[in-house]
Formats: sequence, C-alpha cells, structure tokens
Amino acid sequence: MDSKALFKIGYGLYVLTAGANEEDVKNGTFNVKDNGCIINTVMQVTSDPSRIAIAVNKLNYTNKMIHKNKKFNISVLSENTKFDIFKQFGFQSGAKVNKFDNFLDVKRSPNGLLYITKDTNAFMSAYVKQEIDLDTHTMFIAQLVEAQVLSDVPTVSYDYYQKNIKPKPQETKKSGWRCKICGYVYEGENLPSDFICPWCKHGVEDFEKIL
Repeated sequence: MDSKALFKIGYGLYVLTAGANEEDVKNGTFNVKDNGCIINTVMQVTSDPSRIAIAVNKLNYTNKMIHKNKKFNISVLSENTKFDIFKQFGFQSGAKVNKFDNFLDVKRSPNGLLYITKDTNAFMSAYVKQEIDLDTHTMFIAQLVEAQVLSDVPTVSYDYYQKNIKPKPQETKKSGWRCKICGYVYEGENLPSDFICPWCKHGVEDFEKIL
C-alpha cells in the first residue's frame, strides 16, 4: 500500500486549544493552564444541531485536557501562516513548556479558552458530547457553541503547507531517517518499527531514509 495516497486527502491545518485547572498549593487557588497543538482533522458532522468532530493523538497533552474538561477551541489557520506557528504548537510538548509564554496574538472566548488571532480566518468553540477511542487517537464529537469569521484569507491546506510554508530539507551528512511531515531526523541505520516522531507524533510510515 502506498501511504502517500493519503496525502491527497484535502486536509486543513488548525490550532486546537484547551485548558485545565491546576492547583496552586502554596496560594490555595486554581489557575487555568492554557495549551494547544496542531491537528489536521476537523469536520462538521451535523448542521442541526451544529456539531463538529476532531481527532487528537493520545500522546498530545491537549488530548488529556479535553478529556478532563470536555471543551476546546479551534483556530483555523490561513495561507498567511508562518512556520513559526507550527514550531510553537507542534514541535514541543505542553506538558513541559508553556506554549503561550510570550505569545500575544490570542484572545479568550466566552468558554474561557484561548484562540489564535493572527493568521487565522476563523475560530470555533465546542463542548464535547461523545468520545470515540481510535487506538492511537481520540475522536471528540462536540456541540458548537461559538463561531466567528476573522478574515477572508483561504484556509491553509496540508498540500499548501508542504509546498509553501514548511522549509525545504537541508542537506545533511547525518545517516538516518527524516520525518516527511516535520523534518525531524532520527539518527541510526535502523528505524524501530514502533518509533513515533517526537515533534509531530507521526509513525514510521511517514519517515524516509536519508541517502
């Protein structure tokens, strides 16, 4: 099977944001920790009631937040999006860093969560109604409660991202395997069959040998 055929599906790219209450033991208060990640699976599944579905890798910290608090925001990225957004929300873990530290292009929607205001053409807020276990991912089916158009710039597609936003691979003398999605390089002659890219969370089928 040629897995590259799946790249022909018309994916969009989105910043999924969520939050979780974290107890501040010292001050005896609860603070909201904001987090977000890049996803490419968002779809409207019904119009009345208006519901959407998203699929999120279980390795993403955002997944755990949504499972706990049952709500999320979707920021629809436009073709103006710079690669820095993908590095900010896709190449680091929210369990280890604050992805919104010094990131000012945000607003807080009525559900209390952040959404991205720069280089996005819309945002949506939703509350989870159902979860479906998809082995490596969770599908969340959610009721849409807020939506707003922010600009008329076209939504960035996965194909547009690959051709116009993602930097072209640099020549490297390293031996190993390169992730075709984000460019991460695994050094070594043999790539473990269960290896998961630490940046974008894709599996071995999306790696290519560096010759």
